[in-house]
Amino acid sequence: MAKIGSVMTPVGRKALLLGSGELGKEVAIELQRYGVEVVACDKYAGAPAMQIAHRCHVFNMLDGAKLREIIELEKPDHIIPEVEAIATPVLKELEAEGYNVTPTANAAWLTMNREGIRRLAAEELGVTTSPYRFASDYEEFKKAVEEIGIPCVVKPIMSSSGHGQSVIKTADDIENSWKIAQEGGRAGAGRVIVEGFVKFDYEITLLTVRSCSGTTFCAPVGHIQIDGDYRYSWQPQPMTDNALASAQEIAKKVTDALGGYGIFGVELFIKGDEVIFSEVSPRPHDTGMVTMISQDMSEFALHARALLGLPVPAIRFYGPSASRAVVVEGDTDKIEMDNLEEVLAEEGVQMRIFGKPEIKGHRRMGVILAIDESVEAAREKAERAYNKLKVNVLPR
Repeated sequence: MAKIGSVMTPVGRKALLLGSGELGKEVAIELQRYGVEVVACDKYAGAPAMQIAHRCHVFNMLDGAKLREIIELEKPDHIIPEVEAIATPVLKELEAEGYNVTPTANAAWLTMNREGIRRLAAEELGVTTSPYRFASDYEEFKKAVEEIGIPCVVKPIMSSSGHGQSVIKTADDIENSWKIAQEGGRAGAGRVIVEGFVKFDYEITLLTVRSCSGTTFCAPVGHIQIDGDYRYSWQPQPMTDNALASAQEIAKKVTDALGGYGIFGVELFIKGDEVIFSEVSPRPHDTGMVTMISQDMSEFALHARALLGLPVPAIRFYGPSASRAVVVEGDTDKIEMDNLEEVLAEEGVQMRIFGKPEIKGHRRMGVILAIDESVEAAREKAERAYNKLKVNVLPR
């Protein structure tokens, strides 16, 4: 029988978040609804989840010795990776020693590295993917580009939110794309993936929940990315019955291979009824923030419920919804979200302000959510609210 004791007592449950951004913050909130003690970790102080956690630690999570030290100090019941940049070999060691990693240490290891998950999907599971090659140095990279052909997409095998990603449109772009990938990787310079362009009608995130109830799917999430970074998402993305069935089949095949309990963000390209696998994250997905207004249980609530070993018998969908990311540019530790009375004046609009402590360059600082009678109406409503928002970037 599943049970949770009094918080911060010997019979309570403790969860340790490895990554404390806006997604980790929402997971922390949902865990605390169940009376779970939350310890937030990240590489910088004042991260969003740290602001609400019971306790926090600041350290480089790629430092395996430090990661082990913190986990052995805290002795959490649940270790929850929320970012890719973690010393996953240490997580595998700790799991073998009896620690519980969400969804599994192997899933964190495979999906942190684009090579691991791509080889699993394409070579072991036989799932359709874009053509790809891997390269460890510039000479290998040039050969990979030649074999895949131009245009093609280049990504570090370890990165997120579009960091280090670029498109090679002509031969003149090859050298610069290599430099971008080397500078943008989560773990520094290193191996890259070169992917062939896929002709698709649209792309989706299929949020897939593995729990003690089995596998459950959220309505498909459509989205638009700019420079590899999510800016808009909506739910549901219209799909044919055949395409949806194929997407769910692929998502289940991949997530079953990864195992464990929790939510997975499975990214897929759709061309007619054909479905092509792209990537998967074994955690809540940024495009899935739309679920904070579209469902009775957001992706964060589903993740918390599943990883705690609780059932997810069904997901109630409220109606067509949209999200609009608030991306701010500048170099400051003082940001004001202004004109909020106008932003939130229209019925069916919500907003989340992440509380990130500073900006250097550009950074996602909030999200606007909207629900309406159709996806188009919800997207338009979110955009109207966004256009009313004033962001004051003040000097340091």
